[in-house]
Amino acid sequence: MVKEVGKKLIAQNKKARHDFSIDDVYECGIVLMGTEVKSLRAGRASLIDGFAMIENGELWLHGVHIPEYTEGTWTNHTPRRKRKLLVHKLELRKIAARVKDSGITLVPLQLYFKDGKAKIEVAVAKGKKAHDKRSTLMEQQATREVNRELSRRQSGKDSF
Repeated sequence: MVKEVGKKLIAQNKKARHDFSIDDVYECGIVLMGTEVKSLRAGRASLIDGFAMIENGELWLHGVHIPEYTEGTWTNHTPRRKRKLLVHKLELRKIAARVKDSGITLVPLQLYFKDGKAKIEVAVAKGKKAHDKRSTLMEQQATREVNRELSRRQSGKDSF
């Protein structure tokens, strides 16, 4: 049997980068049941309402929806159960020190298979206010317009 090689994206939380300012990103392993793995291999998951917490010195993922496996029987999992995340102790200490600050949260960004193993990217993030979101959008729009104009000039087209 050939092992999987590379990275296969299952789900990502695009809204997290809009709603939060991301400070640090950590790659974590995730403890899953067999039917959860099969459901993920089918490419079905949602990170929208997900968050992570440190409980009793362990990192736990809450609110991530992995739907039940359609071919599963009584061994099927519950879709929104909390799942244990696997990180090194040193990383866990760094995360715990950062999360003690008020307004700091742990947000899942991506869920993927890396070399056949399920991984999740968890970010240490701080929530943005409405005016921060608007300024970020204006900056993105300005850089997009500058890049568009530069590419137009390099291609030799006249801009009117």
